[in-house]
Order: sequence, then structure tokens, then C-alpha cells
Amino acid sequence: MAAKIKKGDRVIVLTGKDKGKTGEVLASFPDENKVLVQGVNMVKRHQRATGTDAGGIIEKEAKINVSNLAIVDPKENKPTRVGFKTLDDGRKVRFAKLSGEVIDN
Repeated sequence: MAAKIKKGDRVIVLTGKDKGKTGEVLASFPDENKVLVQGVNMVKRHQRATGTDAGGIIEKEAKINVSNLAIVDPKENKPTRVGFKTLDDGRKVRFAKLSGEVIDN
């Protein structure tokens, strides 16, 4: 199955503590059905000091399930569902169902 949310996509959170926040997908984990979104689902980690950086409590992004996210429509700037279509040159691309705009470059 093709991934509907990929690295570099702008997404909006639909449910949970970060509902309404938008961010860019930093990494995708298709086998777990999760992604890492910039500035969303922040957690605190206690880190031991190493030779290169100091220890302490750091904040970083945690994985979030793709079912809690929606892609932001490039034209309307609203959450949208994603569909697939084949272009005339034979490429399979993702498109926003809201506006019909092609998401892939």
C-alpha cells in the first residue's frame, strides 16, 4: 500500500493534546503506522551527559499515529484527505480531495 503521508508533508493534528497544531513530517515509520512531526507531541527525556553535550532534561518530538493527522491542502490551507491518480505521463501521484491539487512534485 502506498503511503498517504510522507516525509516533508505539512500536516495538521486532528485529535489529542496537540489538536489544531501544524508541522512538517520529519520522519516516517510505515511499519509502525507512525510519523515524527516537527513541534508536535513533545516529550521530556532525561539525558545523561556525554563527551559532546551536557546532560539534563531535553524536549523532543515523539512519534504520532497517522490516523490522528491530516495533510494540509496546498491551495485551501485546510485539512484534506488524500487520493491517488495516474497522470498522462504514467506517474502515480497523490492529490488533495478538497481542491484536487496535486501534492507530489
